[in-house]
Amino acid sequence: MTSTHRGPEEVQDQEVRTLLEERATRLRGRADGSADETVLMVAEFPLGEERYAIPLDTLRAALPLRLVTPVPLSEPHVIGVLRYQGQVLAALSLAALMGGHGWRQDPAVLLVVDRGDGELCALDCEAIPRPLSLPSAAVEAARTHAEGPVTEVLLSTTRQVIHLIDLPRLFARGAGARNAG
Repeated sequence: MTSTHRGPEEVQDQEVRTLLEERATRLRGRADGSADETVLMVAEFPLGEERYAIPLDTLRAALPLRLVTPVPLSEPHVIGVLRYQGQVLAALSLAALMGGHGWRQDPAVLLVVDRGDGELCALDCEAIPRPLSLPSAAVEAARTHAEGPVTEVLLSTTRQVIHLIDLPRLFARGAGARNAG
């Protein structure tokens, strides 16, 4: 039985079906084009007006900043200390370690990270980071031009720059200056 007049429910069902088919086609296209491409999973967060990330495998926890106990007369990059799984960790200002980048809003989160030498520390952050995948090829290409602890990775899909922080390099760079003082 064929009807030339469609009711509102049939039109809506057809629109939903068309939308779902378009999405499925787009997803199939992504899967076909990137099935063999490896990705680096990162934890991405804002630092001032820019987007920064750390490799997800270095992130151990995200904790509220209120757990920090201030340490009087500490160096400017040291916020204080906190207890994490029976250990006392240093809580550090990521903005200060990065060379003075400012936050848009007061940090509310601490990221417990592996510094790259097996030691843990906490870094302040504006917000809980979100997981993001970066194409490994783009990361490796960007690393060939990076000199410091930050690699600028351009996401081809969104034309957005993600500043990938190499934690071992960041802490190796700051260790000489901190130990001299």
